[in-house]
Amino acid sequence: MLAEKLFAEGLLPADGPAEDSTEPGPATSADVPGANDVEAGVHAIADRSRHAARRMARANRAWKDRGLRAIAAALLERKSGILAANAKDVAAGKANGTSAAMLDRLTLTDARIQGLAAALENLANLPDPVGNVVRGQTLPNGLRLRQVNVPMGVVAAIYEARPNVTVDIAGLGLKSGNTVILRGGTAAAATNAALVTVLRDALESVGLPADAVQSVDQYGREGANVLMRARGRVDVLIPRGGRELIQSVVTNAKVPVIETGEGNVHIFLDASANEEMAVEILLNAKTQRPSVCNTVETLLVHSASTVLPAVAAALRAKGVTLHTDERIRAALPGSIDSVPATDEDWATEYMDLDLAVAMVDSLDEAVKHIRTWSTGHTEAILTNDLGNAERFIAEVDSAAVIVNASTRFTDGGELGLGAEVGISTQKLHARGPMGLTELTTTKWIVQGEGQIRA
Repeated sequence: MLAEKLFAEGLLPADGPAEDSTEPGPATSADVPGANDVEAGVHAIADRSRHAARRMARANRAWKDRGLRAIAAALLERKSGILAANAKDVAAGKANGTSAAMLDRLTLTDARIQGLAAALENLANLPDPVGNVVRGQTLPNGLRLRQVNVPMGVVAAIYEARPNVTVDIAGLGLKSGNTVILRGGTAAAATNAALVTVLRDALESVGLPADAVQSVDQYGREGANVLMRARGRVDVLIPRGGRELIQSVVTNAKVPVIETGEGNVHIFLDASANEEMAVEILLNAKTQRPSVCNTVETLLVHSASTVLPAVAAALRAKGVTLHTDERIRAALPGSIDSVPATDEDWATEYMDLDLAVAMVDSLDEAVKHIRTWSTGHTEAILTNDLGNAERFIAEVDSAAVIVNASTRFTDGGELGLGAEVGISTQKLHARGPMGLTELTTTKWIVQGEGQIRA
């Protein structure tokens, strides 16, 4: 038996390998009372996920890391099938008039699949957050206290046209001892179906429960609605996508939600900023991958800065449309064209080669603009003034604040988290890139020798 072999190799804890005799078998329509009943179908999936979560909670690091490496290998071995499925989704997206930004998010390539596999290997090399002691002490009465990280349990995710998220969330869920239920959207249906099959097969190959990764895509939008209402079956729900999707989940969900936010990201170009650095950072932050949430959407330029013409020229040369206020247009050379900006531009997450540009007279004015229009994702300042940098850090209230670097670094992989479920813009439990630790909660362990409370 595979579980016994893994135990003998030291890859399972002593109490971990045995199958739970009460755990239901694989999902079939016959298992679901009224197979056409969406609510019954989604609830059955959630119940299987909760059974699998009990086994995942017993898995030690070596077992989980073996699972991550098995998934990484399977993605590369079955790459052709995944790319073929993705090609169908991309072709359908083009036929339906999907925007270039969304098509970029939807598309998998050989390099992107290799990147997903590499991210899983990186996760395997990271410390296991489960069992980490947050704090502990021995009380005067002899009681020994520990607060330790433990898995959330059943983590659900609803997201749009991002097949890479399917792998990211599955990998993070596995490493943190959770099970995941995925709703990846119609636009990526074929790709996600192929990926979930690969993930489940890889988990089974190393003795982990296949039901640690499940999808409700087969139940469509109503399946997502049922998932949002599955209180008691789902421990936490994470939406990832555009504003409409996120607000729909936040407004309608009855299960606990960790809100990830849209990225109306700002860069403030201070008067002291170096021209060469400013050009390089702005090009990276706007043009490297415009369709993602850490791309800059608004540039605020200090009126005393002399580098605006160089920055604007470099952006226009890369095809960026500048949406400018009157003062910026007056300061630009006649050879650099732009379009007039409106209040809608200051509020827009373009996710494309568009950039809103405004002129401000002070750091205070820049911070005021950011507080008015920011979604709380990421803001950056480019400056050689240490005092201004420190004020910007202290006064800007966003999940990530960056000094003299590209906003593209607000990313779990770039910040050493291995991967991320999303960028949380709320302030409860998790904020910023959500990696392994953010997918755990804590448990108090109290050990005594017969003490009673006086």
